[in-house]
Amino acid sequence: MSVKPPETGFRARLQRLVRRTAVFAIVLSIAGSGVPTVASAEETPPADDDGKTVELHVSAGLRGTIAPGASMSAILTVQNATDSPLSDGRVQVQISRTPLADEAAVSSWLDDEEAPGTFTTLGSESTESIEGGESATTTVYVPEETLGALAPGVYPLRAELTGATTGGPSADETVARDATATSVLVVTAARTTQVGVLVPITATPADGVLLTADELTALTSPEGALTAQLDGVAGTTAVLAIDPSIPAAIRVLGSAAPEQATEWLERLDDLPNTRFALQFGDADATVQAQAQLPELLGPTTLSPFLEPTNFPLTRVPTEPTEDPNGTADPTPAATETPALPDDEDLTDIEGALPRMLWPRTDVTAENLAAFAGYLGEGTTTIVSSTAVGGRSAAHATTADQDLLVTDAAASAALSDAAAESDPFARQRLLNEAAAHLYLASSRTPGAPLLIGLDRDENRTSDALREVISAADSIGFELSAVRSTKPVAAKLSVDAEAPAAAPLSGLLSDEQTLGAFASILTEPQDLLSRERIQILRILAVGTTPEDRAKNILAHQAQTRETLGAVSIPPSSTIQLISANTDLPIRVRNDLPWPVNVKLSVRPTDPRLDVKPLVDTVVQANTTIIVKVPVSARVGSGEVDLRLGLHSPTGVLIQDDQTLRVAVRADWEAIGLTILGTLIVLLIGLGVVRTVLRRRREAAEAAALGSDHDAAEAEAIRAALAPEAFEPKDGRGE
Repeated sequence: MSVKPPETGFRARLQRLVRRTAVFAIVLSIAGSGVPTVASAEETPPADDDGKTVELHVSAGLRGTIAPGASMSAILTVQNATDSPLSDGRVQVQISRTPLADEAAVSSWLDDEEAPGTFTTLGSESTESIEGGESATTTVYVPEETLGALAPGVYPLRAELTGATTGGPSADETVARDATATSVLVVTAARTTQVGVLVPITATPADGVLLTADELTALTSPEGALTAQLDGVAGTTAVLAIDPSIPAAIRVLGSAAPEQATEWLERLDDLPNTRFALQFGDADATVQAQAQLPELLGPTTLSPFLEPTNFPLTRVPTEPTEDPNGTADPTPAATETPALPDDEDLTDIEGALPRMLWPRTDVTAENLAAFAGYLGEGTTTIVSSTAVGGRSAAHATTADQDLLVTDAAASAALSDAAAESDPFARQRLLNEAAAHLYLASSRTPGAPLLIGLDRDENRTSDALREVISAADSIGFELSAVRSTKPVAAKLSVDAEAPAAAPLSGLLSDEQTLGAFASILTEPQDLLSRERIQILRILAVGTTPEDRAKNILAHQAQTRETLGAVSIPPSSTIQLISANTDLPIRVRNDLPWPVNVKLSVRPTDPRLDVKPLVDTVVQANTTIIVKVPVSARVGSGEVDLRLGLHSPTGVLIQDDQTLRVAVRADWEAIGLTILGTLIVLLIGLGVVRTVLRRRREAAEAAALGSDHDAAEAEAIRAALAPEAFEPKDGRGE
């Protein structure tokens, strides 16, 4: 029967601290107001300090380690986080000469201050006053004779600060600032055990797909997170576990990639460190095995992310052609085509060890068998010692499956230390890690040990380098570990594999999107992004809580995508002509053009419509599609069933009803009225013309008779006898 190892790491310590604080609060509530106002590194500070405390840190030897029979220097650091000056006080260092037997005892001491044996004082020193927000260090030297002959082992170490005070609420009051600190002292000869550190190199983009040029610029800048990771591992023997999505994100940009990103990639390739590739996006293989997938998931293709103009042209000869006379062209023409890399080129990690998996720790025997089926014979899986009942030998085997085993307790302490920005708190974690490494090496003398750091994308280079230097051995080679004889191991019977239902749901949504993507000229524009987002959701470094949130967010995004192409609701359309085009809007919120078929079916035979209309809707636009219709009756209301389908017949949107008010008889009535008006107007015009001409003729006739009469009168007057009489009155 296997025994589950005690929980280790920051999360476990925090849980135990919360439980202890709850007990302490109950005791205070029972004791009443008789408790003095004293604050230590682990007590609640006075209310007027706004949560600010005085903390004490202690470390002894070289990262908590000394040789048997040697003297010791203890470094005590007092941090005054309050706003008031801290008076001088006194610190003392104590040790229990009863060693801690195992990891559980180490955790019990560091988290709960519970240790066997009696503590004796090794030395004390005075401390100087410290201004608010400052810190000061005091060294307590412990000679060999005072320390005594300690056998190799892990010993509880304690430090106390007494007599220091800060100002109180009023000028004449002071607040005692006593504090305690716990650590461990490891007494051991020079370490002969080879220790290697596995360091994951990961980076998650904001959109869950590939890192953008702007993100790469920030991450690979001198202060960027990816730069910090390379700075931390440079000059060490750390084994790098690299997410291939990082080099892929740089390479898909071609000549448009930021210069510092390409330099980062070149620097990564030039590092001599042993390395292997994680799954794309650091996707967890355990979840995929639990879902009984036939093969591990990977990107469908990365070609949609390639911009041909960012890659050099290469000359490709064309096929020889023949002229009309049947003579072949001796010098066939050549065309220039962009030399685009394939997926293997984009994700390649130079010098990576093959067939390596680093999934979550809760693997089962069935999962291991599935891994071998995925990657083939010789697959090596990295697991935590918690998965094999606490065994820490680096190379193990179970059910003919090859394992590399990381020590859980030491890995947790070193991972916390690498994530700790406070150098004093980090030193305490390094001391704890030294204790776990000593205990692990004691269980398997001479066997190499492995440390697996947590996935963490925000480590500082100084913290990472210090952590690796505290554990790794000069000249460590992972190949040497894999070549050692494996130790038989057995998986823990209480290991629980992660649920496969969430992945099954994600893959079901992917299939739905696959059918939907048939509206795209290049369906992989959508499907490639979808697959990478699924891989990101399965990332090993994602907590179960965050994974559940990511799944819900992805499901909402899928629903939004499926509804991005639709027919917006419309009000009733008035049809006043027997033959016309109905305007129907089609919306496309996708960033790519779509090809759709608009189906129109009337619910009443009073309308004849064109049943299918092919259309192309550009990205992020709404267009109006004109559908020819013909009305068979004079008037009435008819419902049209509208739908959208892909060119392959996939339903994109369910039927939507559009009401059409048919008023086709209004057209005939209007034409009749218009014709009548035209006839009337023409008739009136003719009548007016006839009347006018008659009037003009009468007037002309009347004018002509008057003229004739006047002319006749003039003639008669001219012929009268008086016209011939002399004018001077002379006679004959």
